[in-house]
Amino acid sequence: MSQIITRAVRGNFFDIREPVLRPEDLDAHVRYIEDGLMLLSGGHILWLGSWLDGERVLAQSARSDALQIDDFRDKLIVPGFIDTHIHYPQTEMIGAYGEQLLEWLASYTFPTEQQYHCEKHSARMSRFFIDQLLTNGTTTALVFGTVHPQSVDALFSVASDINMRLIAGKVMMDQNAPAALLETPEQSERDTRALIGRWHNRQRLSYALTPRFAPTSSAALLEKVRLLKQEFPDLYLHTHLSENADEISWVKALYPDHEHYLDVYHQHGLTGQRCVFAHCLHLEEREWDCLHDTDSSIAFCPTSNLFLGSGLFNIQKSWEKKIRVGMGTDVGAGTTFNMLETLSEAYKVGQLQRYRLSAFEAFYHATLGGARALHLDDKIGNFASGKEADFVVLEPGVSALQKLRAGNSKTLAEKLFVLMTLGDDRNVFSTFVDGEPVYQRDAQEVA
Repeated sequence: MSQIITRAVRGNFFDIREPVLRPEDLDAHVRYIEDGLMLLSGGHILWLGSWLDGERVLAQSARSDALQIDDFRDKLIVPGFIDTHIHYPQTEMIGAYGEQLLEWLASYTFPTEQQYHCEKHSARMSRFFIDQLLTNGTTTALVFGTVHPQSVDALFSVASDINMRLIAGKVMMDQNAPAALLETPEQSERDTRALIGRWHNRQRLSYALTPRFAPTSSAALLEKVRLLKQEFPDLYLHTHLSENADEISWVKALYPDHEHYLDVYHQHGLTGQRCVFAHCLHLEEREWDCLHDTDSSIAFCPTSNLFLGSGLFNIQKSWEKKIRVGMGTDVGAGTTFNMLETLSEAYKVGQLQRYRLSAFEAFYHATLGGARALHLDDKIGNFASGKEADFVVLEPGVSALQKLRAGNSKTLAEKLFVLMTLGDDRNVFSTFVDGEPVYQRDAQEVA
């Protein structure tokens, strides 16, 4: 081992070794190491194995004089959670009462987002938002800003301070919204191009072209998005698709010459790799096929879909169509930053459709599957040697009920299932980004 070991982490490790195309294949790719050791060099993973083997590797390897050994023997260490759809400006309006999607946007979202013309407000909320991600064990996220460039500057600035892997973009919107949030297609292109120049591929940051959704995007704006995507082919495209029945009817009225909702994006060249569509609850068969044929991705957002009464995502269909799927919290229509709580709601969504979401599948969607949805599975998502060292340390039992139930759990699958159905932010003991601790729970928080 030629690289210098800078940190050693001891604990119980769980990950999924390889991406899969069928959920029944997951069992063969599960890796669980009880009392294991992970060796890091800077922000990358060098080696993972048993503690006994690791002691020998350590003895034979070059080590930093400041080598740290973090001992989490009573904890579970999993790859950092990946959130494939979230709105950071909506953090302050989470839990807004009483509306479905379109009314909710008008009553709560648009008024809140108008505040982000203010650089100080954007900076303050960016810090709060990133802190919430880390507190909940999320180490990578695909994030909506607002229409204001300063909202994205602030967010990227905070993420860059800890070398966090983050993908974000400013909203692009030129119709069917309050005047204070509208822009011309030309202004949208100028502001987006400047943000790309400042942030895309800087450290671990990536830029996402972010037309809010088809109803707020004219054909002229979508053409600007197409040209930017063509010019910068490694950009992401991040938007919404088929979340709500009224939304779909509105799209059909606005774009009567298109076959279906997805066709509005597809005809502008806005499908394909690194194109992520949130929700996808009411897709026609042709839309499923288009997502598959173009290798586009879906962000499954169960707490948001249930909170707004939007519908149920068809998990089984996504497997049948071999479409990349990641988990999204979709704060602030989503009601939690916590991926464990999000997975619990995903299980219930499956149950309502006679689909049994296993714990292995749930954690796959939140880690390696999410990385695959973002075309980042060569960099993050599991503990393969050479990958970036983003991980979360979980404490399985932090309440009397959790301890009781965990004590009655026999298999790894059952223990993970109990953790995801009873777990919350209290179970996140520590979060590591780029090989460094960025969050440590205070012991008094669960006392």
